[in-house]
Amino acid sequence: MKKDKSVVIENPSGSGVAKTSSSNRLFVREEEESERKQTTYDFPLPIVTRNGSSKYDFVKVKVWLGDNADHYYVLSRFLLSRMLTVTKIPNHTALKIALELKKLLVDNSLLDVSQSDLETNLFKLMNWRGYGQEYISRYRMMTRFHHQRVPLVILVCGTACVGKSTIATQLAQRLNLPNVLQTDMVYELLRTSTDAPLASSPLLARDFSSSDELITEFCRECRIVRKGLAGDLKKAMKDGKPIIIEGMHVDPSIYLIDDGNTNKNAEKMSKGPESVPENITIHNMKDQAVERKAIHKREKSGAPEPVVIPIVLKMAEFDHKALLEEWISTRKFSSYPIKDKDKLISNLNTIQDYLCSFTSQGSEVANISTTTFPQTLDWLHNHLLQRIEQGISSASKENVGQHDET
Repeated sequence: MKKDKSVVIENPSGSGVAKTSSSNRLFVREEEESERKQTTYDFPLPIVTRNGSSKYDFVKVKVWLGDNADHYYVLSRFLLSRMLTVTKIPNHTALKIALELKKLLVDNSLLDVSQSDLETNLFKLMNWRGYGQEYISRYRMMTRFHHQRVPLVILVCGTACVGKSTIATQLAQRLNLPNVLQTDMVYELLRTSTDAPLASSPLLARDFSSSDELITEFCRECRIVRKGLAGDLKKAMKDGKPIIIEGMHVDPSIYLIDDGNTNKNAEKMSKGPESVPENITIHNMKDQAVERKAIHKREKSGAPEPVVIPIVLKMAEFDHKALLEEWISTRKFSSYPIKDKDKLISNLNTIQDYLCSFTSQGSEVANISTTTFPQTLDWLHNHLLQRIEQGISSASKENVGQHDET
């Protein structure tokens, strides 16, 4: 028996009632807009409890999906507000828009709506709040991104005390990405566990005879940490879920796995007086070959290729040195004390130069400063949205190409 999703709403003329269906347009008529602006959208938000819930949260609104409206989800204004913050609408405004939408639907007894009609009303509310086509386009883009299940890997790289964890957490909140992996935890587990594959003394507490030796050991440890993340990465690739990886032991060259980037990485690492030793190039090429096999397998199955976005955080030398000295003075390296602070800072600078050397392969360097931190965060938010949009476009072209071949 086919489900009747029709509802009864008050006739605008006030005479009787009019029966409508969820397949019809639900937005307010143009002649009612001025009245709506003065009444519905300027009401005091009915917050009745301390945790910010509303009486409208106790009413279920079903949003029907598919051409035949054969399945639905229950509208959550909190999840909707999180989606709106991704478009760069401030959180407090996103909460208001989501509540206003829920109020509009409930007050008009529109408890069964289609996804398209829901978005029509949502976009009108966004316009009324001053968030027009630019924000609507972002919302549609992120909706396509989640619908296509494009795997997304965001790498937040950098040395100690540049704000990796803070940036990763803030970006996760802004982009509504729940999965954040910290390589520092994986590194400590691999270093201190029984039969650990890493040296018991941390990298920063060891002496190295040259920069090449330091980078060789750093890359080796990054590869081991990368293997420790293999299970989480494989699941993210399989399920098409986004993930953020942050920490010092994140080498962009291991994750930049497409053919073009692989060749460029190898060429770049073989040039210059401070070139990376040959054995690093060989190991990275082997790791990337394994990754390419996994990607080719995904391509054959029709799944979209993952989008890898590396971000390297860098701080001005004077500010970074001050933070490092404070960090070193409070840091405990167990039975491996740091004897030469200047040498340690020099080693961190060497690692930073190495991480910043992959800009031509798609890695983006962000300069961090305490005075411009909010602006940097906004810039990174924009950068990630642009890269996600590029990934969606590439995935769409691949799908069209595969469809033409068949």
